[in-house]
Amino acid sequence: MLLQRLSLRAGLPPSPRTQRTTIFPRLAKALTQVGLARAKSNSFTHRGELRKAKRIVVKLGSAVVTRGDECGLALGRLASVVEQVAMLQNQGREMMIVTSGAVAFGKQRLRHEILLSQSVRQALHSGQNQIKDMSVPVLEARACAAAGQSGLMALYEAMFTQYSTCTAQVLVTNLDFHDDQKRRNLNSTLQELLRMNIVPIINTNDAVVPPPEPNSDLQGVISIKDNDSLAARLAVEMKADLLIALSDVEGLYDSPPGTDDAKLIDIFYPGDQLSITYGTKSRVGIGGMEAKVKAALWALQGGTSVVIANGTHPKVTGHVITDIVEGKKVGTFFSEVKPAGPTVEQQTEMARNSGRTLAALHPEQRGEIIRHLANLLVEKKEEILAANKMDMDIAVNAGQLSSALLNRLSLSPAKLNSLAIGLRQIALASRDSVGRVLRRTRVAHNLELEQITVPIGVLLVIFEARPDCLPQVSALAIASGNALLAKGGKEAANTNRILHELTQEALDIHWVKEAVQLVSTREEVEDLCRLDEMIDLIIPRGSSQLVKNIQSAAKGIPVLGHSEGICHVYIDSEAAIDKAIKIVRDSKCDYPAACNAMETLLVHRDILRTPLFDQIIDMLRTEQVKIHAGPRFASNLTFSPSEVKSLRTEYGDLECCIEVVDSMQEAIDHIHRYGSSHTDVIVTENEDTAERFLQQLDSACVFWNVSSRFADGYRFGLGAEVGISTARIHARGPVGLEGLLTTKWVLRGDGHTAADFSEQGTMEYLHENLPVTQPQPRQIAAQSEE
Repeated sequence: MLLQRLSLRAGLPPSPRTQRTTIFPRLAKALTQVGLARAKSNSFTHRGELRKAKRIVVKLGSAVVTRGDECGLALGRLASVVEQVAMLQNQGREMMIVTSGAVAFGKQRLRHEILLSQSVRQALHSGQNQIKDMSVPVLEARACAAAGQSGLMALYEAMFTQYSTCTAQVLVTNLDFHDDQKRRNLNSTLQELLRMNIVPIINTNDAVVPPPEPNSDLQGVISIKDNDSLAARLAVEMKADLLIALSDVEGLYDSPPGTDDAKLIDIFYPGDQLSITYGTKSRVGIGGMEAKVKAALWALQGGTSVVIANGTHPKVTGHVITDIVEGKKVGTFFSEVKPAGPTVEQQTEMARNSGRTLAALHPEQRGEIIRHLANLLVEKKEEILAANKMDMDIAVNAGQLSSALLNRLSLSPAKLNSLAIGLRQIALASRDSVGRVLRRTRVAHNLELEQITVPIGVLLVIFEARPDCLPQVSALAIASGNALLAKGGKEAANTNRILHELTQEALDIHWVKEAVQLVSTREEVEDLCRLDEMIDLIIPRGSSQLVKNIQSAAKGIPVLGHSEGICHVYIDSEAAIDKAIKIVRDSKCDYPAACNAMETLLVHRDILRTPLFDQIIDMLRTEQVKIHAGPRFASNLTFSPSEVKSLRTEYGDLECCIEVVDSMQEAIDHIHRYGSSHTDVIVTENEDTAERFLQQLDSACVFWNVSSRFADGYRFGLGAEVGISTARIHARGPVGLEGLLTTKWVLRGDGHTAADFSEQGTMEYLHENLPVTQPQPRQIAAQSEE
């Protein structure tokens, strides 16, 4: 029995966790006295672990349950909460609800009765003295609770019935927790309800509850002053894994919400309460944020994880509970274990601040950083390769990566030398990147306008098992003056770590070490994509599924990339045999997993059953390419290969589709319908046909008699690329240094005002285009001395 266990443990010395508690010393004493050290040990230390939560308490604050006028319930929000709780219950979890709302429901009911009674008396006195005062008197809270409790429970029961979920009402007071027999009975009742798959709906019995006694938690337990303390007490008594406290704020802020500098705290650690300032409590309820934090810390010390989140926001109410259980970054998560390094938000802030200093450096200084990084890649290659071997050994032993991914993960001296060469090309190109004047206009006398290139801001680059991506994108970010947040795949953790250390070593020669940050925490990609106020552009480097997931998750941040690489090679009727075979082989077989590899081969009908077509088929068979027949190609064969399931397929392996078209125009129409606007090729000796193909096809890269594998920043002479974009705005195709810049307008005048150009003004617009001249470089020595 619970009481026996509590009694047995009451005399034990404080646990190490209790001894190091500094937030509320009285709570440490309380936990020792009531013996709340749990059999299941500590609470969860990271949001991702919340998926394991089996027993969950959901606390619904007054602001969540009640309407804005405080008279009646917010039925829409309540229905959303019920749906989520029922769904989690049906997943096999044990759900409990601590709810407010009885007072508000009763207030609505009593107001209606009073107004109805006054209306009847008004009618009875008609013709006599009229009753002028139809106002509703102040209603006593206990009476409202008594009138509203049954209606509130009936509403919950009706809602949960829609999901075939049974509920039970449990009313408690503070005295129930002080009386050992009552506490045993309460625990036994709740355990039995959960065993029978019933959702307990728990509330304080506000019809009889006395006012809270001041400092009553000094007796050894947190007193039930409000539903926050009730939820915390129940969560610990019932050994719940997770307590979700829903209110009308997003979570806990470092200063009162609504103030200019207020920032939402993602993870709150014991001891951090000294660094925050509490605001006023919500429009309803008696707790306030300080009470929530106190209750949350008490529950946390008892072994229950806690999240405080907004349950009133219309955009998130319908999935806030399930999002929290799935480990998504919602509200404020309370954790006992503080990580050694900075949070991802702090990393982003450091990167932005240092990135602004990086952008202000002289171009030659940015080039010097990149050249130094290139030299380090060669000088430290033994250390890099040793770290890479550790990653490779782990990956091979795990046996979860394909051969193509293992090739991407692997580094070699040749790869490092190639990387160094590419970085030196970027260093050379960086000389005239940031601050380059694109356009100059004389708007009026002594009023000149310039459009100049500037960095985008903070870049988030997410890449999978490809460690060579880190120095490439770092160099491009440095050259363009952008801050960088890099999130690499866990498969390359050791290699990424040393490459990042070398990058920061190179940056440190001009004191901008923090401009490139490596996100090595257990941060979910979806959570990173929500930092729309801190990140300016996301660049995914990886599988089409990764890109699709990021595009879906990044609601407020632009994503530069492509979700699919469905590249076509069209063999025209006037194609040369040797060129066609060479291009098809390279496009498909050189690197089948690349996004610029051929996936569909279109052939003109006139070359079917010709030596050219036969040689292409023989070559593909020799290279062990599996062929899928398009519908029209299959209809021309007696015994055809397996017919393709979809003409819009990215195989990423030694597989391709072959389809027949009747003309160049039909090839264009096919590509527009089934392609991904990535890279498409025509093979022909007819210049007129080729030019029409190049002009009419709407893809990021369109080639004539060239392998699709040439769609690459390095081959284009960009030094390196951050990816290939199929977007319609900003950058398109292989994106190098130029694609990481945007522009701003600079206007230089001499006291000009808009009124000077009005009808009563004395000035006229000239709008003369001026020759573009680049500004003279600042003296590096002078800047270094500063």
